[in-house]
Amino acid sequence: MGFSARGAFSAALALSLAAAGGAQAAPTLVVDMDSGQVLHQEDATRSWYPASLTKLMTAYVALKAVREGRMTLNSPLRVSARASKMAPSKMGFKPGTEVTLDNALKMLMVKSANDIAVAIAEGVSGSVEGFAGEMNRAAANLGMRESHFVNPNGLPSEAQVTSARDMAVLGRALYREFPEQAGLFNIGALKLGNRVMPTHNGILGRYPGADGMKTGFTCAAGFNVVASANNGGRRLITVVMGAPSAADRTIQAMALFDKGFASGGGQGSLAGLPSSGVGAAPNMREEICKRRGKSVAMPVESEDMATPLQTGLAQDLAHNPERAFLFSQGGGASSGAIASAGGVPRLGPRPQFEPVPVFIGRAPGYEGAPTAVARGRAGGSKATAYAGQKSDEAASPLAPDSSAQSLRGRTRAAGKSLKPAAAADDDAPKAKPQKPKAKAKADASKAKAGAKDKAEKVAAKPKPKAKPKAEQDDE
Repeated sequence: MGFSARGAFSAALALSLAAAGGAQAAPTLVVDMDSGQVLHQEDATRSWYPASLTKLMTAYVALKAVREGRMTLNSPLRVSARASKMAPSKMGFKPGTEVTLDNALKMLMVKSANDIAVAIAEGVSGSVEGFAGEMNRAAANLGMRESHFVNPNGLPSEAQVTSARDMAVLGRALYREFPEQAGLFNIGALKLGNRVMPTHNGILGRYPGADGMKTGFTCAAGFNVVASANNGGRRLITVVMGAPSAADRTIQAMALFDKGFASGGGQGSLAGLPSSGVGAAPNMREEICKRRGKSVAMPVESEDMATPLQTGLAQDLAHNPERAFLFSQGGGASSGAIASAGGVPRLGPRPQFEPVPVFIGRAPGYEGAPTAVARGRAGGSKATAYAGQKSDEAASPLAPDSSAQSLRGRTRAAGKSLKPAAAADDDAPKAKPQKPKAKAKADASKAKAGAKDKAEKVAAKPKPKAKPKAEQDDE
């Protein structure tokens, strides 16, 4: 369809999305890949939780390590006990499982595996904490002024924040610095044995020219995406943060692509956008998860299928026939991927992708360096508040004027009360020293009595409620 029709579609949809936004307006941005010119932006430098958009930085640091000769794509990584304990989404590999960096990166981008993110971090830097340091140094070098990282997967942490602008900067850097790895962000599905894993990115296969990059979701962050599309040799990167559902995220990104490709000029450079630095991000849990009740317990992928959008967007279109007409007739550049039934918009079914095969174990014939494994925490530090350690994404919000320094300070303070996760080199059982028989007998009696007292206390103590699955999931 022509750009004039696209413009009508985008204008109508923009009004609808604004009505659906609720109390928290979602930051958005569209940038021209080559020139770095901003074609659209709304609150693009506002602090936001990245969720699994974090994994774009994890991929960047890992690919940088390959470029520097510190490892290769065939370097085997070993899944540690710490990695295996990560919350879903995950591959679920047992400790000791080996996977090449190449396969790990594919699992990271498509399955958005939180355990694999930790395996990559430990393999590249020796520890999650050391890797977080590399992430922050890379962010600073790239000019990402609103970002701070404490983990490689985006599981909830009050101190891990970014912005739409920073994610666009990172997306451009990945394509510009590692063009040979562009296909990593365009995989529609993976196959491991008989297991097929589709991408969470609902834009792939629905929007012509869409070729990446990454989605993210937590209750605190909402539904995020960094998307890329190529039209006639011109590539745009679109960022949407805090959408109310996966389907809204996909539709909004499509509309922003339409707007960007129809645009003839820019609004200045990414670097020229005013920044207040690293700050506190809003917690979207109340809007995204709690108010939606049982519906949020659905698998994240199902929200991006051909189901009606029960959101403010759908309600707005249902009560404004002229907008619903434009929506159904305009269709955007999505070539029928968006349809309208009774005034309620919905996405068409996902296309069937030919899955890319991946495997566990070393690459055939690999004779390189020993397996990259965790070497313990950097400097023996116990201070980093890592999300895999039962951290609560609903922790008290930081003050609005929190700086990068104060965020890090709070992280260190919080870390003192956390029990450190076991390092990978502690996975093997350790031999216990032998005790004299009399002392061993007395110790056994004492331990038995202590165990009885402990069991009575545990039985009397009310069990904590299980955390809803959807509050752990991260795309």
